[in-house]
Amino acid sequence: MEPKQLNITALTIEQIAEVLSKSSRRNIPVEYVRRVVEDADILRADGTVNLIEYVAFLAREVKYAR
Repeated sequence: MEPKQLNITALTIEQIAEVLSKSSRRNIPVEYVRRVVEDADILRADGTVNLIEYVAFLAREVKYAR
């Protein structure tokens, strides 16, 4: 069975938490992802988020936090 393909431009908050947790080998809570999505105002009407927009928002936050 082939692994499920993900569309990085249309992931649920839960999928983002799972992808980030697996790729970092750390637990990334769904609530943390939800807060970031809300702060960035990037939740689409269909309940999905573009992972690129999510990461770009975090990068901007880090850049301007100095």
